[in-house]
Amino acid sequence: MQRIPFLYTMLLLGFLLSSCKKGLEEINVNPNESEVINPEFLLSSTIINTAYAYQQDAYFDKPASAGRYITMVRNEGDDKFDWGPQSWDAEYARLSANREMMALAQKMNVPQYVAVGKIMEAFNFAYVTDLFGDIPYTDALLLKSERLVHPKYDPQQTVYPALLKTLKDANDQLISIGNKVDGNADVMYAGEPLNWRKFANSLRLRMLLRIAKNYPSAFTEMQEILNDKNKYPIFESNADNAEVKYLGTLSGNSWPGGPTANSFSEFDKRKPSKEIVDALLQRNDPRLPVWIAKVDALTGGTVDNHPYVGVPNAIPAPYDYNGGADHISRLAAIFKSNSDPMVKATMMTYAEVCFILAECVQAGKVTVPGKTAESLYYAGIAANMKYYGVDQAATNNHYYDQPLVKYNGTLEQLIGQKWIAGFLKGTEAWFDNRRTGFPKFVLGPLSSTPVLPKRYIYPTGERDTNEDEYQKGVAAFGPDKQTTLMWYLK
Repeated sequence: MQRIPFLYTMLLLGFLLSSCKKGLEEINVNPNESEVINPEFLLSSTIINTAYAYQQDAYFDKPASAGRYITMVRNEGDDKFDWGPQSWDAEYARLSANREMMALAQKMNVPQYVAVGKIMEAFNFAYVTDLFGDIPYTDALLLKSERLVHPKYDPQQTVYPALLKTLKDANDQLISIGNKVDGNADVMYAGEPLNWRKFANSLRLRMLLRIAKNYPSAFTEMQEILNDKNKYPIFESNADNAEVKYLGTLSGNSWPGGPTANSFSEFDKRKPSKEIVDALLQRNDPRLPVWIAKVDALTGGTVDNHPYVGVPNAIPAPYDYNGGADHISRLAAIFKSNSDPMVKATMMTYAEVCFILAECVQAGKVTVPGKTAESLYYAGIAANMKYYGVDQAATNNHYYDQPLVKYNGTLEQLIGQKWIAGFLKGTEAWFDNRRTGFPKFVLGPLSSTPVLPKRYIYPTGERDTNEDEYQKGVAAFGPDKQTTLMWYLK
Protein backbone atom coordinates (compact mmCIF):
# COMPACT_ATOMS: atom_id res chain seq x y z
CA MET A 1 0.00 0.00 0.00
CA GLN A 2 1.30 3.44 -0.90
CA ARG A 3 1.90 5.44 2.26
CA ILE A 4 0.47 8.95 2.11
CA PRO A 5 3.13 11.49 3.12
CA PHE A 6 2.66 13.18 6.46
CA LEU A 7 2.17 16.59 4.88
CA TYR A 8 -0.94 15.49 3.04
CA THR A 9 -2.26 13.20 5.75
CA MET A 10 -2.46 16.18 8.10
CA LEU A 11 -4.71 18.02 5.67
CA LEU A 12 -7.07 15.06 5.34
CA LEU A 13 -7.20 14.71 9.10
CA GLY A 14 -7.99 18.39 9.45
CA PHE A 15 -10.84 18.08 6.94
CA LEU A 16 -12.36 15.15 8.79
CA LEU A 17 -12.09 16.84 12.13
CA SER A 18 -13.64 20.07 10.89
CA SER A 19 -16.56 18.29 9.19
CA CYS A 20 -17.35 16.34 12.35
CA LYS A 21 -16.94 19.28 14.68
CA LYS A 22 -20.58 20.29 14.91
CA GLY A 23 -22.37 18.18 17.47
CA LEU A 24 -19.22 16.48 18.69
CA GLU A 25 -17.68 19.70 20.00
CA GLU A 26 -19.71 19.71 23.20
CA ILE A 27 -19.82 16.00 24.03
CA ASN A 28 -16.06 15.53 23.54
CA VAL A 29 -14.96 18.07 26.14
CA ASN A 30 -13.32 16.52 29.17
CA PRO A 31 -13.88 18.90 32.10
CA ASN A 32 -10.96 17.36 33.97
CA GLU A 33 -8.32 18.06 31.32
CA SER A 34 -6.74 21.22 29.95
CA GLU A 35 -7.77 22.04 26.41
CA VAL A 36 -4.41 23.68 25.70
CA ILE A 37 -1.07 21.90 25.31
CA ASN A 38 1.67 23.94 26.90
CA PRO A 39 4.56 24.76 24.54
CA GLU A 40 7.13 23.26 26.90
CA PHE A 41 5.80 19.75 26.22
CA LEU A 42 6.06 20.26 22.48
CA LEU A 43 9.54 21.76 22.84
CA SER A 44 10.79 18.76 24.77
CA SER A 45 9.52 16.31 22.15
CA THR A 46 10.94 18.42 19.31
CA ILE A 47 14.43 18.46 20.82
CA ILE A 48 14.41 14.76 21.67
CA ASN A 49 12.93 13.59 18.37
CA THR A 50 15.31 15.73 16.34
CA ALA A 51 18.45 14.67 18.19
CA TYR A 52 17.51 10.99 18.33
CA ALA A 53 16.62 10.83 14.63
CA TYR A 54 19.76 12.66 13.54
CA GLN A 55 21.89 10.33 15.66
CA GLN A 56 20.10 7.24 14.39
CA ASP A 57 20.88 8.24 10.81
CA ALA A 58 24.54 8.57 11.75
CA TYR A 59 24.72 5.09 13.21
CA PHE A 60 21.89 3.03 11.79
CA ASP A 61 21.11 4.37 8.34
CA LYS A 62 22.60 5.48 5.03
CA PRO A 63 24.69 8.40 6.36
CA ALA A 64 26.60 5.91 8.52
CA SER A 65 27.60 4.01 5.38
CA ALA A 66 28.34 7.18 3.40
CA GLY A 67 30.50 8.50 6.26
CA ARG A 68 32.43 5.23 6.14
CA TYR A 69 32.35 4.64 9.85
CA ILE A 70 30.26 1.50 9.49
CA THR A 71 30.36 -1.55 7.23
CA MET A 72 27.25 -3.68 7.12
CA VAL A 73 28.01 -7.40 7.16
CA ARG A 74 24.33 -8.38 6.93
CA ASN A 75 21.61 -6.57 5.00
CA GLU A 76 24.43 -4.64 3.38
CA GLY A 77 22.37 -2.81 0.75
CA ASP A 78 23.13 0.67 2.14
CA ASP A 79 26.86 0.03 1.70
CA LYS A 80 26.38 -0.56 -2.03
CA PHE A 81 24.89 2.94 -2.42
CA ASP A 82 22.02 2.07 -4.72
CA TRP A 83 19.63 3.74 -2.34
CA GLY A 84 16.54 4.57 -4.36
CA PRO A 85 13.86 7.08 -3.28
CA GLN A 86 13.92 8.16 0.37
CA SER A 87 11.11 9.38 2.61
CA TRP A 88 11.15 12.78 4.28
CA ASP A 89 7.93 12.25 6.24
CA ALA A 90 9.67 12.03 9.61
CA GLU A 91 11.62 15.24 9.06
CA TYR A 92 8.52 17.17 8.05
CA ALA A 93 6.57 15.66 10.94
CA ARG A 94 9.14 17.10 13.35
CA LEU A 95 9.03 20.44 11.57
CA SER A 96 5.24 20.49 11.78
CA ALA A 97 5.22 19.73 15.51
CA ASN A 98 7.83 22.42 16.10
CA ARG A 99 5.85 24.96 14.09
CA GLU A 100 2.79 24.10 16.17
CA MET A 101 4.85 24.76 19.30
CA MET A 102 5.92 28.17 18.00
CA ALA A 103 2.37 29.13 17.02
CA LEU A 104 1.11 28.17 20.47
CA ALA A 105 3.94 30.08 22.15
CA GLN A 106 3.09 33.14 20.09
CA LYS A 107 -0.53 32.99 21.24
CA MET A 108 0.51 32.56 24.87
CA ASN A 109 3.05 35.39 24.65
CA VAL A 110 6.09 33.31 25.58
CA PRO A 111 8.51 34.44 22.84
CA GLN A 112 11.45 32.52 24.28
CA TYR A 113 9.87 29.33 22.93
CA VAL A 114 9.51 30.91 19.50
CA ALA A 115 13.20 31.82 19.45
CA VAL A 116 14.33 28.33 20.44
CA GLY A 117 11.82 26.86 17.97
CA LYS A 118 13.44 28.88 15.19
CA ILE A 119 16.79 27.25 15.93
CA MET A 120 15.26 23.79 15.79
CA GLU A 121 13.40 24.68 12.60
CA ALA A 122 16.60 25.88 10.94
CA PHE A 123 18.43 22.71 11.99
CA ASN A 124 15.73 20.42 10.61
CA PHE A 125 15.14 22.30 7.36
CA ALA A 126 18.90 22.50 6.78
CA TYR A 127 19.14 18.75 7.20
CA VAL A 128 16.36 18.12 4.68
CA THR A 129 17.91 20.38 2.05
CA ASP A 130 21.37 18.92 2.74
CA LEU A 131 19.94 15.48 1.99
CA PHE A 132 17.74 16.30 -1.00
CA GLY A 133 18.65 19.70 -2.49
CA ASP A 134 15.64 21.80 -3.51
CA ILE A 135 12.75 21.14 -1.13
CA PRO A 136 9.29 22.36 -0.14
CA TYR A 137 10.04 25.20 2.26
CA THR A 138 7.83 28.29 2.12
CA ASP A 139 4.71 26.18 1.45
CA ALA A 140 5.71 23.11 3.42
CA LEU A 141 4.02 23.75 6.76
CA LEU A 142 0.85 25.54 5.63
CA LEU A 143 -1.57 22.61 5.57
CA LYS A 144 -3.29 23.50 8.80
CA SER A 145 -3.38 27.27 8.44
CA GLU A 146 -4.01 27.61 4.70
CA ARG A 147 -5.04 24.13 3.53
CA LEU A 148 -2.17 24.16 1.07
CA VAL A 149 -2.09 20.65 -0.37
CA HIS A 150 0.63 20.84 -3.00
CA PRO A 151 3.71 22.68 -1.71
CA LYS A 152 6.10 24.04 -4.30
CA TYR A 153 9.82 23.28 -4.26
CA ASP A 154 12.07 26.16 -3.25
CA PRO A 155 15.58 26.41 -4.71
CA GLN A 156 18.30 25.59 -2.21
CA GLN A 157 19.94 28.93 -2.95
CA THR A 158 16.92 30.68 -1.42
CA VAL A 159 16.32 28.17 1.37
CA TYR A 160 19.79 28.45 2.89
CA PRO A 161 19.92 32.26 3.23
CA ALA A 162 16.43 32.17 4.77
CA LEU A 163 17.58 29.63 7.35
CA LEU A 164 20.67 31.66 8.13
CA LYS A 165 18.47 34.69 8.77
CA THR A 166 16.22 32.56 10.98
CA LEU A 167 19.21 31.62 13.13
CA LYS A 168 20.45 35.19 13.33
CA ASP A 169 17.00 36.41 14.33
CA ALA A 170 16.77 33.72 17.01
CA ASN A 171 20.09 34.82 18.51
CA ASP A 172 18.99 38.46 18.52
CA GLN A 173 15.64 37.63 20.10
CA LEU A 174 17.22 35.60 22.88
CA ILE A 175 19.37 38.61 23.80
CA SER A 176 16.34 40.78 24.45
CA ILE A 177 13.97 38.23 26.00
CA GLY A 178 14.19 38.20 29.79
CA ASN A 179 12.40 34.91 30.43
CA LYS A 180 13.86 31.46 29.84
CA VAL A 181 12.20 28.35 28.48
CA ASP A 182 11.30 25.85 31.18
CA GLY A 183 14.45 24.10 32.34
CA ASN A 184 12.70 20.77 32.75
CA ALA A 185 11.30 20.90 29.22
CA ASP A 186 14.66 21.85 27.70
CA VAL A 187 16.41 18.48 27.85
CA MET A 188 19.48 19.83 26.08
CA TYR A 189 20.38 23.16 27.73
CA ALA A 190 18.09 23.34 30.78
CA GLY A 191 16.61 26.60 29.54
CA GLU A 192 19.86 28.57 29.38
CA PRO A 193 19.54 31.18 26.57
CA LEU A 194 23.31 31.62 26.18
CA ASN A 195 23.73 27.96 25.25
CA TRP A 196 20.98 28.21 22.66
CA ARG A 197 22.62 31.30 21.20
CA LYS A 198 25.93 29.43 20.99
CA PHE A 199 24.19 26.62 19.15
CA ALA A 200 22.50 29.02 16.72
CA ASN A 201 25.73 30.82 15.85
CA SER A 202 27.82 27.65 15.67
CA LEU A 203 25.22 26.17 13.35
CA ARG A 204 25.49 29.29 11.22
CA LEU A 205 29.24 28.65 10.91
CA ARG A 206 28.59 25.09 9.75
CA MET A 207 26.02 26.20 7.21
CA LEU A 208 28.06 29.14 5.90
CA LEU A 209 31.08 26.94 5.26
CA ARG A 210 28.87 24.40 3.52
CA ILE A 211 27.57 26.94 0.99
CA ALA A 212 30.70 29.11 0.77
CA LYS A 213 31.57 27.99 -2.76
CA ASN A 214 28.43 29.59 -4.18
CA TYR A 215 27.42 32.12 -1.52
CA PRO A 216 29.61 35.21 -1.95
CA SER A 217 29.03 36.67 1.52
CA ALA A 218 29.69 33.43 3.41
CA PHE A 219 33.04 34.39 4.90
CA THR A 220 31.96 37.98 5.52
CA GLU A 221 29.07 36.69 7.61
CA MET A 222 31.37 34.26 9.40
CA GLN A 223 33.77 37.08 10.22
CA GLU A 224 30.89 39.13 11.61
CA ILE A 225 30.19 36.31 14.05
CA LEU A 226 33.84 35.95 15.01
CA ASN A 227 34.38 39.68 15.52
CA ASP A 228 31.79 40.00 18.29
CA LYS A 229 31.63 37.04 20.63
CA ASN A 230 29.36 38.89 23.03
CA LYS A 231 26.69 39.40 20.40
CA TYR A 232 27.39 36.15 18.57
CA PRO A 233 28.73 33.58 21.07
CA ILE A 234 29.79 30.20 19.71
CA PHE A 235 30.78 26.86 21.27
CA GLU A 236 33.79 27.19 23.57
CA SER A 237 34.05 23.73 25.14
CA ASN A 238 32.49 20.28 25.14
CA ALA A 239 30.00 21.57 27.70
CA ASP A 240 28.36 23.53 24.88
CA ASN A 241 27.75 20.51 22.64
CA ALA A 242 24.25 20.24 21.21
CA GLU A 243 23.38 16.75 22.38
CA VAL A 244 20.79 14.85 24.39
CA LYS A 245 21.41 12.02 26.82
CA TYR A 246 19.72 8.66 26.45
CA LEU A 247 17.71 7.56 29.46
CA GLY A 248 17.99 3.92 28.41
CA THR A 249 14.73 2.79 30.02
CA LEU A 250 12.69 2.13 26.86
CA SER A 251 13.49 1.45 23.23
CA GLY A 252 12.38 4.98 22.36
CA ASN A 253 14.91 6.65 24.67
CA SER A 254 17.88 4.31 24.17
CA TRP A 255 20.93 4.39 21.93
CA PRO A 256 19.84 2.74 18.66
CA GLY A 257 22.26 -0.13 19.11
CA GLY A 258 21.49 -0.86 22.75
CA PRO A 259 19.79 -4.08 23.88
CA THR A 260 16.63 -2.22 24.90
CA ALA A 261 16.36 -0.55 21.50
CA ASN A 262 17.40 -3.46 19.29
CA SER A 263 18.50 -7.05 19.51
CA PHE A 264 22.19 -7.83 19.80
CA SER A 265 22.06 -9.43 16.37
CA GLU A 266 21.09 -6.04 14.94
CA PHE A 267 24.10 -4.48 16.66
CA ASP A 268 26.30 -7.24 15.31
CA LYS A 269 25.35 -6.45 11.70
CA ARG A 270 27.33 -3.23 11.99
CA LYS A 271 31.09 -3.56 12.05
CA PRO A 272 33.64 -0.77 12.16
CA SER A 273 34.88 0.06 8.68
CA LYS A 274 38.36 -0.75 7.54
CA GLU A 275 38.88 2.97 6.89
CA ILE A 276 38.27 4.08 10.47
CA VAL A 277 40.16 1.17 12.08
CA ASP A 278 43.18 1.65 9.83
CA ALA A 279 43.19 5.42 10.41
CA LEU A 280 43.22 4.91 14.18
CA LEU A 281 45.91 2.23 14.01
CA GLN A 282 48.15 4.32 11.77
CA ARG A 283 48.08 7.12 14.33
CA ASN A 284 48.37 4.97 17.46
CA ASP A 285 45.16 6.71 18.45
CA PRO A 286 44.02 6.28 22.08
CA ARG A 287 40.38 6.47 20.95
CA LEU A 288 40.75 3.10 19.21
CA PRO A 289 39.92 0.86 22.23
CA VAL A 290 37.14 3.23 23.29
CA TRP A 291 35.34 2.84 19.97
CA ILE A 292 36.49 -0.54 18.65
CA ALA A 293 36.59 -3.99 20.27
CA LYS A 294 39.41 -6.44 19.74
CA VAL A 295 38.80 -9.50 17.60
CA ASP A 296 37.83 -12.68 19.44
CA ALA A 297 40.66 -14.73 17.92
CA LEU A 298 44.16 -13.34 17.43
CA THR A 299 45.29 -16.16 15.15
CA GLY A 300 43.76 -17.78 12.09
CA GLY A 301 42.81 -14.62 10.20
CA THR A 302 43.01 -15.04 6.44
CA VAL A 303 44.01 -11.43 5.78
CA ASP A 304 45.05 -9.81 9.05
CA ASN A 305 45.94 -11.10 12.50
CA HIS A 306 45.99 -7.72 14.19
CA PRO A 307 43.87 -7.33 17.37
CA TYR A 308 41.77 -4.68 15.58
CA VAL A 309 40.37 -5.46 12.13
CA GLY A 310 37.82 -3.39 10.23
CA VAL A 311 35.76 -4.60 7.28
CA PRO A 312 36.12 -3.12 3.76
CA ASN A 313 33.14 -1.63 1.99
CA ALA A 314 30.93 -3.50 -0.49
CA ILE A 315 32.83 -6.77 -0.76
CA PRO A 316 31.36 -10.23 -1.38
CA ALA A 317 30.37 -12.04 1.84
CA PRO A 318 31.60 -9.33 4.25
CA TYR A 319 30.61 -11.51 7.23
CA ASP A 320 33.33 -13.96 6.12
CA TYR A 321 36.03 -11.33 5.77
CA ASN A 322 39.35 -12.34 7.34
CA GLY A 323 37.97 -15.76 8.23
CA GLY A 324 34.67 -14.71 9.76
CA ALA A 325 33.20 -13.14 12.88
CA ASP A 326 35.97 -14.21 15.27
CA HIS A 327 38.54 -12.36 13.18
CA ILE A 328 36.84 -9.00 12.66
CA SER A 329 36.21 -6.33 15.26
CA ARG A 330 32.89 -5.31 16.66
CA LEU A 331 32.12 -1.83 17.82
CA ALA A 332 33.04 -1.32 21.48
CA ALA A 333 30.68 -2.10 24.33
CA ILE A 334 29.57 1.54 24.69
CA PHE A 335 27.66 1.13 21.43
CA LYS A 336 25.61 -1.77 22.69
CA SER A 337 24.70 0.08 25.87
CA ASN A 338 21.35 1.77 26.26
CA SER A 339 22.74 4.93 27.83
CA ASP A 340 26.51 5.06 28.17
CA PRO A 341 27.57 8.62 29.18
CA MET A 342 29.95 8.78 26.19
CA VAL A 343 27.15 7.88 23.77
CA LYS A 344 24.61 10.65 23.26
CA ALA A 345 22.31 11.89 20.53
CA THR A 346 24.54 14.59 19.09
CA MET A 347 23.65 17.39 16.67
CA MET A 348 26.84 19.46 16.85
CA THR A 349 30.05 19.53 18.89
CA TYR A 350 32.71 21.99 19.97
CA ALA A 351 35.30 19.86 18.18
CA GLU A 352 33.45 20.36 14.89
CA VAL A 353 33.43 24.13 15.40
CA CYS A 354 37.20 24.08 15.94
CA PHE A 355 37.73 22.21 12.68
CA ILE A 356 35.33 24.51 10.79
CA LEU A 357 37.30 27.55 11.94
CA ALA A 358 40.65 25.85 11.33
CA GLU A 359 39.65 25.18 7.72
CA CYS A 360 38.54 28.75 7.13
CA VAL A 361 41.59 30.31 8.79
CA GLN A 362 43.90 27.91 6.94
CA ALA A 363 42.33 29.02 3.65
CA GLY A 364 42.88 32.67 4.59
CA LYS A 365 39.16 33.45 4.53
CA VAL A 366 38.63 34.56 8.14
CA THR A 367 40.62 35.43 11.23
CA VAL A 368 39.90 34.27 14.76
CA PRO A 369 41.22 36.54 17.52
CA GLY A 370 44.10 34.87 19.33
CA LYS A 371 43.92 31.72 17.22
CA THR A 372 45.72 30.20 14.26
CA ALA A 373 44.68 27.41 11.94
CA GLU A 374 47.21 25.20 13.71
CA SER A 375 45.94 25.96 17.21
CA LEU A 376 42.33 25.42 16.13
CA TYR A 377 43.25 22.11 14.48
CA TYR A 378 44.87 20.86 17.68
CA ALA A 379 41.98 22.21 19.75
CA GLY A 380 39.52 20.15 17.71
CA ILE A 381 41.50 16.96 18.26
CA ALA A 382 42.03 17.68 21.96
CA ALA A 383 38.34 18.41 22.54
CA ASN A 384 37.35 15.05 21.12
CA MET A 385 40.08 13.26 23.07
CA LYS A 386 38.80 14.88 26.26
CA TYR A 387 35.22 13.95 25.44
CA TYR A 388 36.21 10.28 25.44
CA GLY A 389 38.55 10.54 28.43
CA VAL A 390 41.81 9.86 26.60
CA ASP A 391 43.30 13.35 26.46
CA GLN A 392 46.02 12.54 28.97
CA ALA A 393 46.87 9.32 27.14
CA ALA A 394 47.23 11.30 23.92
CA THR A 395 49.70 13.65 25.60
CA ASN A 396 51.63 10.87 27.34
CA ASN A 397 51.96 8.91 24.09
CA HIS A 398 53.07 11.98 22.10
CA TYR A 399 50.11 11.63 19.78
CA TYR A 400 50.45 15.15 18.39
CA ASP A 401 54.13 14.69 17.46
CA GLN A 402 53.49 11.86 15.00
CA PRO A 403 54.09 12.67 11.31
CA LEU A 404 50.47 11.88 10.37
CA VAL A 405 49.12 14.09 13.16
CA LYS A 406 51.59 16.99 13.40
CA TYR A 407 49.97 19.97 11.68
CA ASN A 408 51.08 20.34 8.05
CA GLY A 409 48.60 22.89 6.73
CA THR A 410 46.82 20.61 4.26
CA LEU A 411 43.07 20.30 3.87
CA GLU A 412 43.40 16.52 3.58
CA GLN A 413 44.97 16.24 7.03
CA LEU A 414 42.49 18.63 8.61
CA ILE A 415 39.40 16.95 7.19
CA GLY A 416 40.88 13.56 8.07
CA GLN A 417 41.11 14.53 11.73
CA LYS A 418 37.65 16.10 11.61
CA TRP A 419 36.34 12.81 10.21
CA ILE A 420 37.93 10.81 13.03
CA ALA A 421 36.60 13.18 15.69
CA GLY A 422 33.11 12.93 14.18
CA PHE A 423 32.93 9.17 14.66
CA LEU A 424 29.22 8.23 14.62
CA LYS A 425 28.24 11.81 15.48
CA GLY A 426 26.28 12.91 12.47
CA THR A 427 26.31 13.18 8.72
CA GLU A 428 29.21 15.64 8.50
CA ALA A 429 31.67 13.03 7.24
CA TRP A 430 29.52 12.34 4.19
CA PHE A 431 28.78 16.03 3.63
CA ASP A 432 32.46 16.98 4.00
CA ASN A 433 33.53 14.27 1.57
CA ARG A 434 31.18 15.43 -1.15
CA ARG A 435 32.24 19.07 -0.50
CA THR A 436 36.04 18.59 -0.29
CA GLY A 437 36.79 15.11 -1.65
CA PHE A 438 38.32 14.15 1.69
CA PRO A 439 38.78 11.67 3.21
CA LYS A 440 39.53 9.74 0.03
CA PHE A 441 37.25 6.78 0.60
CA VAL A 442 37.69 3.65 -1.50
CA LEU A 443 34.39 2.04 -2.45
CA GLY A 444 34.27 -1.72 -2.79
CA PRO A 445 33.85 -3.93 -5.85
CA LEU A 446 30.10 -4.40 -5.30
CA SER A 447 29.39 -0.69 -4.98
CA SER A 448 26.80 0.49 -7.51
CA THR A 449 28.75 3.71 -8.02
CA PRO A 450 32.44 4.68 -8.10
CA VAL A 451 31.73 7.72 -5.90
CA LEU A 452 29.56 8.33 -2.87
CA PRO A 453 25.99 9.51 -3.50
CA LYS A 454 25.60 13.27 -3.63
CA ARG A 455 22.02 13.35 -2.38
CA TYR A 456 18.85 11.42 -1.62
CA ILE A 457 16.32 10.78 -4.39
CA TYR A 458 12.96 12.44 -3.72
CA PRO A 459 10.25 10.36 -2.01
CA THR A 460 8.07 8.15 -4.20
CA GLY A 461 5.03 9.78 -2.63
CA GLU A 462 5.89 13.11 -4.23
CA ARG A 463 5.30 11.62 -7.66
CA ASP A 464 2.03 10.12 -6.48
CA THR A 465 0.47 13.05 -4.60
CA ASN A 466 2.42 16.18 -5.60
CA GLU A 467 3.20 15.35 -9.23
CA ASP A 468 2.92 18.83 -10.73
CA GLU A 469 5.11 20.52 -8.14
CA TYR A 470 7.54 17.61 -8.20
CA GLN A 471 7.94 17.92 -11.98
CA LYS A 472 8.41 21.69 -11.75
CA GLY A 473 10.97 21.17 -9.00
CA VAL A 474 12.96 18.58 -10.93
CA ALA A 475 12.87 20.72 -14.08
CA ALA A 476 14.63 23.48 -12.16
CA PHE A 477 16.87 21.31 -9.98
CA GLY A 478 18.03 18.63 -12.41
CA PRO A 479 17.53 14.88 -12.80
CA ASP A 480 16.18 13.19 -9.69
CA LYS A 481 19.26 11.02 -9.27
CA GLN A 482 21.61 10.55 -6.35
CA THR A 483 24.49 11.81 -8.53
CA THR A 484 22.89 15.19 -9.31
CA LEU A 485 24.73 18.05 -7.63
CA MET A 486 22.73 20.41 -5.46
CA TRP A 487 23.31 24.17 -5.69
CA TYR A 488 26.08 24.55 -3.14
CA LEU A 489 28.11 21.67 -4.63
CA LYS A 490 28.12 22.91 -8.22
